[in-house]
Amino acid sequence: MPERELHADCSRCVALCCVAPAFAKSSDFAIDKPAGTPCRNLGDDFRCTIHERLDSSGFHGCVVFDCFGAGQRLTQETFGGADWRQRPEMFAALPIMRQLHELMWFVTEALKLDEARRVHPKLRDALAETDHLAAGSSAELRGLDLDAIRRRVNPLLQRASELARASFPKRKDHRGANLIGRRMRGADLRGASFRGALLIGADLRDADLRRADFTGADLRGADLRGADLTGVLFFTDSQRRAAVSSSG
Repeated sequence: MPERELHADCSRCVALCCVAPAFAKSSDFAIDKPAGTPCRNLGDDFRCTIHERLDSSGFHGCVVFDCFGAGQRLTQETFGGADWRQRPEMFAALPIMRQLHELMWFVTEALKLDEARRVHPKLRDALAETDHLAAGSSAELRGLDLDAIRRRVNPLLQRASELARASFPKRKDHRGANLIGRRMRGADLRGASFRGALLIGADLRDADLRRADFTGADLRGADLRGADLTGVLFFTDSQRRAAVSSSG
């Protein structure tokens, strides 16, 4: 299979994320926007007119969003360079393709883990199968059972995580935990699992997070300044941008 782009390339998309989803006025979005309606900041060239000042303009939700390359794949491959004005069915395909590409991103990250070599063959098979499904037509994409696909792949990702964290026998298990606002500054969290945990506003300054698993964790406003993130697992760019870090 070809190497896939699993990060957004807006230059090869037609601003699907600026049109397809609905926005509710909140701390993440400065306006209400119905689904399928272009954002008022979208230019005729499919580019954001306030891209360089999204945060200061009240659009932090746009800053942290990543389609994992789904937008450009739909635009360039599935719909052959068309745009949503000609093919409005692109809107329904976007969340499906995004979930497939997100899953492919996780599998690709797992394949980088030397400790998980024993599951690499199955991971490679899962990556190829998911990519094959993502190559389907618009109608085929809409007919996919995403839950079934995740049920096949998630055990492999969990096993890869367990193998990568096995060298930390006292690792903490915070899977699915409500850790909103929790004070964990300077804590030894090496090899901890935060899969699906709520870490909104958590204080993780100076924490040792080496090889911690952040699959699906909500890190909005979590303070990671000074934290050791060496070898952290399944930590997306979106999560990094949603948190507070030394780089802002």
